[in-house]
Order: sequence, then structure tokens, then C-alpha cells
Amino acid sequence: MKKSKQASTIKWRGPSMIVAASLITIILVVPTLIVAPFIQAGGTAKQSIDKQPEAEQVSLKKEDSPFAVKVYRSNTEEVETVPLEEYVTRVVASEMPAEFELEALKAQALAARTYIVNHLTLDPDENPKGADVTDTVQHQVYKSEEELREVWSSDYTWKMEKITEAVAATKGEIVTYEDQPITPAFFSTSNGYTEDSENYWEGELPYLRSVASPWDKESPKYLDQQIFTTQEVEQALGIKIDSNAAAAAEIERTESHRVASITIGGESFSGREVREKLALRSSDFEVEQKKDHLIFTTKGYGHGIGMSQYGANGMAKEGKTYKQILQYYYKGADINNIDQTAPQLASNS
Repeated sequence: MKKSKQASTIKWRGPSMIVAASLITIILVVPTLIVAPFIQAGGTAKQSIDKQPEAEQVSLKKEDSPFAVKVYRSNTEEVETVPLEEYVTRVVASEMPAEFELEALKAQALAARTYIVNHLTLDPDENPKGADVTDTVQHQVYKSEEELREVWSSDYTWKMEKITEAVAATKGEIVTYEDQPITPAFFSTSNGYTEDSENYWEGELPYLRSVASPWDKESPKYLDQQIFTTQEVEQALGIKIDSNAAAAAEIERTESHRVASITIGGESFSGREVREKLALRSSDFEVEQKKDHLIFTTKGYGHGIGMSQYGANGMAKEGKTYKQILQYYYKGADINNIDQTAPQLASNS
């Protein structure tokens, strides 16, 4: 019985070993047969299916900033001294959505950097506690790291890394006109065109000319409607509206279709006055009267002068670089370095 059992075992092991050897051959040889022709054809075999290493994180160093900016913090009433490029990073983070294209963020970085250089080169206005600027729209919106973390929550890391990349790639660069820093006006969304500076502000600036900006029609802020009671409009504009007559009349428009002047309640106002007193999104508006209400429909969001942020993002999506974007919205402008344009700022640091 023992002999028979042993013979049986040997007979069983033989085929099993052959099957096992065949499987091993298949496992080892077949992938080689598949990969070898691929490599010979110019391909690259993957050594591992492990996750690729993450790209090296971009950072800004203190020496990247030729000077520091003293920012008056509205909430704490204290002055925060911040290296220039860190200041620019936080302004871009506060002024433009991080979801925007990298080239649009680069363009915004130059606008922010140019603003502070221009502001410090001219006679700066007086700010509390000797600060260079405030953290509000009076100058440029600026939020600290803590504030941005609170706003962005779990998105903080990737958003800040993306914005830092845009700032680092353009460090030291500003927008100039005839070798002087420009007034880099920007706003959210146009009505399809930007505005000549003198039509909204006093004074004509040669680089702030009206240009077509069709990309803005894709902005979620392109159209808006606000409804006011007649009494609310009367109170805001300091007028009396005759219920038996048309509330709004004699509307004149600029070439960019914004309201230059309008008569409401028998009084004449500029489009800017109406926009600001009624807190409208734009000075391109239509007025519709319904019983004791006035309906204001606006196109665009902001004053309309300079660079449209949604327009810049639209251009970036089409493959335009930040320099092309800036030179489109700021006519005749150049890109220069702070060291060349405002060396006095670096020497005072």
C-alpha cells in the first residue's frame, strides 16, 4: 500500500510541476514580449505604477523683494510690514479668483506690483500710523495668511501655491508707459468694452483706452438687475420724481455704451453718479419704470477702465501670455523691471 501511494504521489507531482513551470514562464516572458517591441519603437517602459513624485513647491524668498510694504490693517488698526512679493501674492489672492488661468494670475500680479510701485513713487497719501497703504479698495485689497485660510479652508494650499507660482514667475516686473509705472486700473467684468479713462475719471491717460473685451460675456457677473422703489431712488439721488412723467430720460452714452449722462426726476446725472449712489454694478444700465418701482439692468461689473479680469482669463484660455494680455488692455505699455524703473525704492529698503 505504501508503494502504491508513493507512486501515485510521484505521478501527481509530475504534471503539477509542469503546469507551475508553464505559469511562471508565462508570467515572466509574456510581459517582456509585450514591452520589448514598445521600447524598440521609441517608447518608455514604466518601472513602477506608483504615483509620480509631486512637483517641487514654488516659494518666494525675502531677497526676491527689493523693499517692504507697510500695510494698515483695518480690523486690528495695526501696521503690518510685508516684503513686496509677499504683499503682491496676498493682493492677487484677495483680488482675483485662484481658479483663473495662470497667465491671468500673472497679469494680475503685475497690476498689483505696478500699483504699489506707482503709489510709492508718487507722493503717497497720508495713511494711519505712517502706513504706505490700507488693506481696502481705497488702495488694494489685502488679506493675511490667517484670513485667507479662513476664506479658502481646505483649498488654501493649492490656491496659494498656484498664486505664488504666478508671482514668482513675474517677480520684479511692472507695467510702464514711457519708462514710468502706469496707473494699472483693473476691474471684474466689462460690458463688452473697456472705457476711456476720461469718461469716468478726471484726466486722460494714453494707455487707458477703450478696447473690445468680448470674453466678459461668459462672466457670471455680466448681467444684473436691481429693483428700487421710487422713494428709494428719490432719497438716493436727492430728487422728486413726477408720477405722471417718465422717471428717466435724455440718456447719452459713451462709445463703450456706458451712460455718460441721464436725466432722472428732471435732474441731470453722470452715469458714474447714478452707479455709485444706487450701488449699481456698472454705469452701463437701462432703466424701466413699473408703477412705483424703477428697474435698473446693468451690463458688466466695475468702473470699466483698464484690465478686465474676466477678459484676461478669457484671453489666457485662448493661449495668450500675461504680457499679451497686459499690452492689450494697457495700450502702448511695456513690461520693465523695478530696478530699472524705480531704483530709488530698492535703495531705500
